[in-house]
Amino acid sequence: MNKLDAEEKEILEAFESGKLKPVKNRSRELARHRKVAAATFTKDSRINIRISSKDLRALQKRALAEGLPYQTLVSSVLHKFVEGQMVEQPAGKGLQRPS
Repeated sequence: MNKLDAEEKEILEAFESGKLKPVKNRSRELARHRKVAAATFTKDSRINIRISSKDLRALQKRALAEGLPYQTLVSSVLHKFVEGQMVEQPAGKGLQRPS
């Protein structure tokens, strides 16, 4: 099994101990969650930015290593930052996940 973080372990333990209860109107809840998920990942706006060619090459190299288009990588990093999943660190440390 993959390594689980603390939150995932808590969920797994609750599931295994029977503490989790099914939601009422399961099909309606699934439909609602699907709608929210689809809206979250809909790319309906465009931006143009100017960055150094060095940074662009580094982004493209990183995206290639990850197996995805560099625009997708940039979009993912920006999304994580605005959602608070990445926070700015003191000078020289860059962006990191919150602890």
